[in-house]
Amino acid sequence: MLVVFIKSLITFFLVLIVVRLMGKRQLGEMQPFELVITFIIAEVACIPMNDPYIPFYYGIVPIVTLAVLHLVLSVIARKSMWARTVISGRSVIAIDKNGINYQNLKKMNMNVNDLIEAVRSSGYMDFSEIEYAIFETNGKVCVVEKASDPTQIKPAFLPLSLLVDGKFDSDNLALAGTTEQEVRKVFLKNGIKKDKDVLYTDIRQDGTLYVSPKYQQCFTQKIGIKGGNNW
Repeated sequence: MLVVFIKSLITFFLVLIVVRLMGKRQLGEMQPFELVITFIIAEVACIPMNDPYIPFYYGIVPIVTLAVLHLVLSVIARKSMWARTVISGRSVIAIDKNGINYQNLKKMNMNVNDLIEAVRSSGYMDFSEIEYAIFETNGKVCVVEKASDPTQIKPAFLPLSLLVDGKFDSDNLALAGTTEQEVRKVFLKNGIKKDKDVLYTDIRQDGTLYVSPKYQQCFTQKIGIKGGNNW
């Protein structure tokens, strides 16, 4: 009994450390690979605790291995846009300016009832009130409301990310109708010489560029784009 108690105590603190290393996230905010690792850790942690005759390292080694795997995948995803897409996927627009996007629903293997449930869970009962609905990589849905007053000056925009962690997204650049060179001109104008010094950049349908550098204050600037009606 004492052996089981000691095993359980050590396993608890080991799993606690691993979960803390994975970051301060709720279960519903985890990326798919983080959720898989969490479930496996929960399973293997029980093996040596329940049976005193199973060697303790049968549980310790898999937990440590999974913790290292998570850290490696996180670093790779941070450094490579392609790897991030493969590991975590991409956000998908389910409702756009034309209404429900049937092709994107098929990509997510969802039906209209699934979409209705997700939108209602976010507090929206009427599709006509929604300008955009985006499913994030963690499964949550983000909703952009339509302007309550059609005559109001500021329309509802959907920011399109162009650069994340110093890496450009070529697909979104093409969608927006701009180039890396055009965005870099804005960087240079504001004293930023290297892409890696920018944490995040996005653009709106009216050409407003938002730039958040790593080591200075964020700023916005308008540029000419050709794809403002594409998203």
